[in-house]
Amino acid sequence: MPALPEADHLTDRRIPLARPGRGASRRRRDEILRVDHAGEYAAVHIYRAQKAVFEGRAGKTALAADMGEMRDQEAVHLARFEALLNAERVRPTLMTPVWRLAAMALGTGTALMGEKAAHACTEAVESVIEEHYAGQIAELRDRDPALAAELSVFRDEELAHHDHAVGRGAREAPAYGLLSAAIKAGCRAAIKISEKV
Repeated sequence: MPALPEADHLTDRRIPLARPGRGASRRRRDEILRVDHAGEYAAVHIYRAQKAVFEGRAGKTALAADMGEMRDQEAVHLARFEALLNAERVRPTLMTPVWRLAAMALGTGTALMGEKAAHACTEAVESVIEEHYAGQIAELRDRDPALAAELSVFRDEELAHHDHAVGRGAREAPAYGLLSAAIKAGCRAAIKISEKV
């Protein structure tokens, strides 16, 4: 009898295993589109809320404009996923209203904590999204190279947001470690939920 593979080999695997059965790849594509739409939808609302807080404060005009630029870039990603959902008749996550409220609360809360906390939010969110997109790109590279290429462009833009936030002092935010860990955990949970619900 041949030896079974080591358990370590299975736990190190980042690319999801293919799902058995007819329609499995279609279901997986639906999950990818649904979760990516949810993520971009939340990002738009985080930046929108942060911009609203900063544009009402003296000396924060440039920062508000910065948040507006990132919101606009995320809105382009969102529009693309909305088009794909409509074209392929994939329903968005049922959690959309919850994610909207959560994103607006996160954006408002971190902006009220100050500029560096807002940047810490961006760094945390974008690091999870970049990692998420990287996994999808690896998964789709052979099976759906067109979608993988689009996700690669989006991933690069998310990395630019991440790096911009780090350069603006994200890691100097009050309670940075705790804030970052909490935001990352929330993002990872939202990804898992949005794929299925």
